[in-house]
Amino acid sequence: MQQLGDARRGKLADNMAGFGRALRRAGVRTDSARIALAAEAAMLVGVDSRPDLAAAMEAVMISREQDRGVFRELFDAWFRDPELANKLLSQMLPSAEGKAEPSKRRPRVREALAAPRDPVQAAQTEREVDFDAAMTASDRQRMHHADFNALGAAEYRLVERLARDVALPVPSVAARRLHAAGNARAHSRMNWPGVWHEAGRTGGEMLRLPRLSRRTLPLPLLVLIDVSGSMERYARLLLAFLHAATRRAGRRDVFAFGTQLTDLTPAFRIADTDAMLGAAGQAIADFAGGTRLGASLAELRRNHARRLTGRRTLVLVISDGLDTGEPEVLEHELQWLKRHSRRVLWLNPLLRYEGYAPLARGAAVLHRHADAMLAVHNLNALEQLASSLAALMRCGR
Repeated sequence: MQQLGDARRGKLADNMAGFGRALRRAGVRTDSARIALAAEAAMLVGVDSRPDLAAAMEAVMISREQDRGVFRELFDAWFRDPELANKLLSQMLPSAEGKAEPSKRRPRVREALAAPRDPVQAAQTEREVDFDAAMTASDRQRMHHADFNALGAAEYRLVERLARDVALPVPSVAARRLHAAGNARAHSRMNWPGVWHEAGRTGGEMLRLPRLSRRTLPLPLLVLIDVSGSMERYARLLLAFLHAATRRAGRRDVFAFGTQLTDLTPAFRIADTDAMLGAAGQAIADFAGGTRLGASLAELRRNHARRLTGRRTLVLVISDGLDTGEPEVLEHELQWLKRHSRRVLWLNPLLRYEGYAPLARGAAVLHRHADAMLAVHNLNALEQLASSLAALMRCGR
């Protein structure tokens, strides 16, 4: 059987192995068994059709939806032509010459295509980053202000761990039920049945005046998170942040929306954040697709309207506002959502740009109906989110 490979140089097997190592550097879960399966797939489909070869390799090397975009972009860069493949392979040598031109590739792909560091130096750097995350201020400060979309694979994993430690106290409101107040608090009232009961025990003397005050309960929380292609780098990290930050909250309902609505509330009941992310990844079928917020809100109204507890629910819409649906549908559904909630807050990662303005059709409609628009593009913005929520809840409607 004729061996597959470049007819002039015969290095396809080397390229396949190098491609597998590049995928690992990009954070894709692959191993030698998957690389061997990719080689077998190449033998079966041949190399005459580049799309067929890419589809066969992707089928055996990729197991997570969030890695498909990285695989396709890296495949296009790696197997563009034999000369480029050889040039990329030469970067594995310490004496590689020349610098790659700036590109608009994903940070994970840029990091995978970069010349690898010395293993000892790389391990020391990883330890230094972890040490700085807990003890020093230099790199930690940089991580706090770095946009999530501009992080490499290793930095992204570190920032994801740091985001789980950011607190997000959900604002509380006074409930209808009353409970005994130990002291004369503000907004408390006399518990007259308790007063007569205490007086009966002391022969008619009122030695203590029991009082009643309202209980305080955290607001019910409804989270709608965009999982479209433009939100790919933010969705996983913000899901991990919300899962850890709202663990002590009361009622919380979480939905992912892209081209359809996905209920992630069962996944959020899982205590472990990594297990929750795995369950959410299995549940979301339209990850890295388009955005149809209006149609998703219509499905929420038809099938999950009872998730909105009167007019007390705090709604967080996490999206960049790049909606592809009809603005009239979005307008109608947002009006319904406003009537059945206490606040609708738009958490927008595009606020990382100083001159950002919601000019797109969907973004303009969302901005018109949202009570406020807040940034969620880096750790610093997440830390400021709690104080912003508290200030907004103190303001009148």
